Amino acid sequence: MGLIYVNPEGPDHSGEPLSAAAAIRATFGNMGMNDEETVALIAGGHTLGKTHGAGPTSNVGPDPEAAPIEEQGLGWASTYGSGVGADAITSGLEVVWTQTPTQWSNYFFENLFKYEWVQTRSPAGAIQFEAVDAPEIIPDPFDPSKKRKPTMLVTDLTLRFDPEFEKISRRFLNDPQAFNEAFARAWFKLTHRDMGPKSRYIGPEVPKEDLIWQDPLPQPIYNPTEQDIIDLKFAIADSGLSVSELVSVAWASASTFRGGDKRGGANGARLALMPQRDWDVNAAAVSCSACSGENPERVW
Repeated sequence: MGLIYVNPEGPDHSGEPLSAAAAIRATFGNMGMNDEETVALIAGGHTLGKTHGAGPTSNVGPDPEAAPIEEQGLGWASTYGSGVGADAITSGLEVVWTQTPTQWSNYFFENLFKYEWVQTRSPAGAIQFEAVDAPEIIPDPFDPSKKRKPTMLVTDLTLRFDPEFEKISRRFLNDPQAFNEAFARAWFKLTHRDMGPKSRYIGPEVPKEDLIWQDPLPQPIYNPTEQDIIDLKFAIADSGLSVSELVSVAWASASTFRGGDKRGGANGARLALMPQRDWDVNAAAVSCSACSGENPERVW
């Protein structure tokens, strides 16, 4: 399915919206998102565009990244019609969520709660839902003379039927501005968490606000003198810690660094805090902080 975070037909193609809630929370939680951010990202992403399932998936070749090298970069190879446009098949789902799929709106939530939904299948055979009691109000993407009934993914309906997601979704339904703000913040977070600290941002649109997910560090209030450094070296030498313990702690801290998003490392490791304090590799660090008699949050 390419770049799809959760199986849109539900776990194991179950077609059950409620069963998808745990998978959605786990996947978006791994990206650092809470429930509100998760709802905002799903709804915001599905306010625009469509999915592609014009015909049987047997007509489609491997995912673009799994295709032979001579087909890399050419998209989804398909023998169904032209293979593109109205004949495009990717996920196998054929869903257009809103009345204005090329313009931002609150139609996703309006349609989600206004209509009752019945399970159906796309032309490719994928499980999805269609509004039972809705008129044909969704524009056909390729034929302006045609209209469709609203459709949703199984995982879209999770936002209505999971109790906690439903509370957030109804709030966004009744307060579009709150939805707009939540989506803007969640989208910025999604697209910037791998860029490292805010100091790496450049350009005139860098926000002035510091956000907790950027792992901001407080500005130093004291610059150590040369004598301070000498005293610290003596304190370490007199601590009773072995060379192997010191190296173990230094390595454990440094090993958390990730070049991709510039997270972790000496400035970003949290060896004395959950969950890192329970990692086997940090046992020496936790032991050292305990025997030092210092506040571990300060030491590490």
